[in-house]
Amino acid sequence: MANRNTRQKPPKEQTKQDQHLITSSPFQSLKDLPIPLDQSQCVSHKHEILICGGYSQSDCYSYHTLKDEYKFICKYPSDVSLNGHCVVKLADDDNVITLLSFGGYPFSNKHTLLMKYVSVWGNENNNNEINKSNKYNQWISVIDDHDHPLIIGRYHDPYQGVRAVIGGSKNHLLFITYFKKGISVYDLSTYQFIKHETLPTDNLIYYHCFVSKSGNGQKNKKINEMLLFCQKTGLSIEYDEDNNTFQFHKLPVCDDIALFFKYAYVCINEQSCSLVEMVGKVVSALSQN
Repeated sequence: MANRNTRQKPPKEQTKQDQHLITSSPFQSLKDLPIPLDQSQCVSHKHEILICGGYSQSDCYSYHTLKDEYKFICKYPSDVSLNGHCVVKLADDDNVITLLSFGGYPFSNKHTLLMKYVSVWGNENNNNEINKSNKYNQWISVIDDHDHPLIIGRYHDPYQGVRAVIGGSKNHLLFITYFKKGISVYDLSTYQFIKHETLPTDNLIYYHCFVSKSGNGQKNKKINEMLLFCQKTGLSIEYDEDNNTFQFHKLPVCDDIALFFKYAYVCINEQSCSLVEMVGKVVSALSQN
């Protein structure tokens, strides 16, 4: 009986309403990935998002944000098993960027690889020849002066779900956070660890949010500021390069974020903390509707 007084919307009106709902949404549907990916690592470069493998998946692609298209870059070496690996950008200029990929299991072989990437969206024939001759767009082992492969990570360190950021006064330091509660500082100029510390938390730290808070406007380049979030843990981390010391400050974590595990996160204008809080509020609002 209640439905008799309900006005049925004409098809055209219904279509317009549906279109409005789609266009007013903060999310936009994009072209599907070429392959299913889990635990993938991504790095931005101009209008590209470089997708570097995933759990048991060695393929790497470039997604062009303006074209909404994908192009294949390369594969990881066949002897590399990916499970919660980490990829960071070491160097960046207009044409070439350098990527570092590392990770692996404890008490087994870890990988440490470099890629010099040039865009795959130029002249394909010329690019392929140049890339082969200069070893661009392929993962290559890091070799020391004695032709031995360099591996980031101690033999017993579990690097599944590891996260890292670049810092230091010369962008020469790699800050690594990993299971269970570890944080290490690795000097990329000497290929040596210079610090190991235990994070002040009751949570296990892996697949977490870890970003640099130090920006280009920072006056003291010897003080590196970072943020870490994992379940109920929120930490502001400071590293003093001159004294090789850490300071940790606990941050409040809203209840919604405390439920999160295996984060996807983005740092925007050095305000990742606000972004994480906003994500928690959005999730809370959606769950109440």
